[in-house]
Amino acid sequence: MSTDTAPETTGERTRSAPGSPLAQWWAHTNKATLLMVGVTVLLFLGFGIAEPKFLTFANLSNMATQIAPIVIVGVAMTFVITSGQIDLSVGSTIAFVAAISAELLLSGLDSAVVIPLGILAGAAWGLVNGWLSAYNRIPPFVVTLATMSVIRGVALLRTEGYSVPIDSRLFLARIGDASFLGFSAAAWIALTVAVLGAILLNHTRFGQYVTGIGSQEESVRRAGVNTRRIKMWAMVFAGGAAGLAGLLIAARLGSGSANSAQAFELTVIAAVVLGGTNLFGGRGTILGTVIGAVITGAIANGLTLLGMSPFLTPIVTGCVLILAIWLNLRGRDVSDLMRRLLSRPT
Repeated sequence: MSTDTAPETTGERTRSAPGSPLAQWWAHTNKATLLMVGVTVLLFLGFGIAEPKFLTFANLSNMATQIAPIVIVGVAMTFVITSGQIDLSVGSTIAFVAAISAELLLSGLDSAVVIPLGILAGAAWGLVNGWLSAYNRIPPFVVTLATMSVIRGVALLRTEGYSVPIDSRLFLARIGDASFLGFSAAAWIALTVAVLGAILLNHTRFGQYVTGIGSQEESVRRAGVNTRRIKMWAMVFAGGAAGLAGLLIAARLGSGSANSAQAFELTVIAAVVLGGTNLFGGRGTILGTVIGAVITGAIANGLTLLGMSPFLTPIVTGCVLILAIWLNLRGRDVSDLMRRLLSRPT
């Protein structure tokens, strides 16, 4: 699994890095992702020492289930951000799909129909976002900020804010309880989405277009690529992924609520940017997104085990997001400094 797609577009990989082999390795490595690997190790060691239960298999399995929706939506958000866009409506889409799917099940519709309908409903909201931003030239930030309110509002209007229960005997509810090799079905689904997302981003023409649009959109357009369509499909992907995450959250909780996934979009964006994807487009890494999701999940899980207030978690997540943006802005300076140090003759 490749961890950095940017050099293929920017041409950095085609330059021969001066200095020692270590300096050349450093020049071709995604520094932000590498840095976050170190942060992950330190976090696990720190929480493991502070609370021995943190490193038990039961807790790690539970953490994998908790971060599964972040990974699923984060993979799709990587495509959106890499193409130079942003989607703030994924949390509302999750709540909409969870609530409406629960209502459809309550009305007697079979899970085999509700599951694809839920994913398609999420993709439909992504299509709206993509059409408005790509074909009508409205900034994605403005479009998704507006639809974030509209989508959750529709779900709240429909359910009047009440949670809709899901019968535990239904197939969708059983998915929430299913497990394999000690890990939940949601965790395995998230792993599958991450692998497929990495292949799509790193080994297909669509992934190359997404990366190219994020760095040099005009050049890609002049090469004959329909850049608007590519950007719209990235949004559709994000909506469909949010729909899938909404179904899995409803299955795990045994109910669908229009109030679920509050501020979920901030957690996802933090995970994506933490992993090394450039917030301004042109560079994306699926492996980094998974690492970013693990970091956000470990912080939430560790603070809970330490008995800290649950209200502290969003504060820490927000601070981590600011740190991630700072690293994105200063990453090239740090990279240049490390390359000079590694290239210095001994």
